[in-house]
Amino acid sequence: MSVRLRQIVEALGGTIEGGDGDVEILRIAPLDSAEPGDLAFLSNPRYRQQLAASRAACVIVAPAMREEALARGACIVAEDPYAYFARATQLWKRLHGRAPAAGIHPSAVVDPEAVVDPSARIGPLCVVERGAHIGAGTVLTSRITVGEDCRIGERCLLHPGVVIGADGFGFAPDGGAWTKIEQLGAVRIGDDVEIGANTCIDRGALDDTVIEDGVKLDNLVQIGHNVRIGRHTAVAGCTGVSGSTRIGAHCMIGGAAMILGHLEIADGVQVSPGTAITRSVLRPGLYSGMFPFDENAKWEKNAATLRQLHALRTRIMALEEQIRKNGPTAHIQ
Repeated sequence: MSVRLRQIVEALGGTIEGGDGDVEILRIAPLDSAEPGDLAFLSNPRYRQQLAASRAACVIVAPAMREEALARGACIVAEDPYAYFARATQLWKRLHGRAPAAGIHPSAVVDPEAVVDPSARIGPLCVVERGAHIGAGTVLTSRITVGEDCRIGERCLLHPGVVIGADGFGFAPDGGAWTKIEQLGAVRIGDDVEIGANTCIDRGALDDTVIEDGVKLDNLVQIGHNVRIGRHTAVAGCTGVSGSTRIGAHCMIGGAAMILGHLEIADGVQVSPGTAITRSVLRPGLYSGMFPFDENAKWEKNAATLRQLHALRTRIMALEEQIRKNGPTAHIQ
């Protein structure tokens, strides 16, 4: 199955240069392994050396890479090649994929008091409990549980094994044992949210756990009770977010990050993979770091010292410069 290059540009925009719009595209492929008949893309100039050697029929490039691309052959010029590539994959799937049919699979269990929009799809072995709401166009692929009174918005996609609305981890110490705190809230998920395989979002203890519009959660993410994640934030795999933390909009959280509870994360924050966020982050920016564990008192002292290392380095460099200029017997200020 193929698509003419002209069809892609008519659907997605951009301009074809140095080539024929009637060329048939057989697949979308990586730049370095593309074959004749393939559409590839270049979004990062660091990989420009792959452009000249690419055998792709056409390459999606930014305006700044136009001349280099034309020296190789046909190209589509677009302002954001990576976003264009993403839309091209969606177009390809619409044209060649099998759209899942709306409806409820015979093996799914849907409580009579649940509300499922007629355009939604509930896949094999899913469970939708009492009072749950599933919005228009939302797809629950397979083996997904949506707990009591939880709400999922429109056009969401939940991958296999997702659990929405399990009890949050709430226990009170009581005479050497634990007394369960009943989790009386639910989970509210906005529109256009995608949730990866085996991710779990706990219901709130009193208020709801909230995932706003456009959020993307990877596989194996744990979202604790009463967390709120702002719109269009993306969280990579194996990340854990402890209870009652509020993450802003348009954040990017790297894989295996650890975010402690009851924190505030501002809009536009980026967290590097494997980073432990132990205090609120109130300004946008990129945050990184991991510190070895120790007895808590020692750890706090070492952490306090570590924060002063850069200032100490600056002071030492100034002293060394003063000695260099004035000699080793100079009086140090």
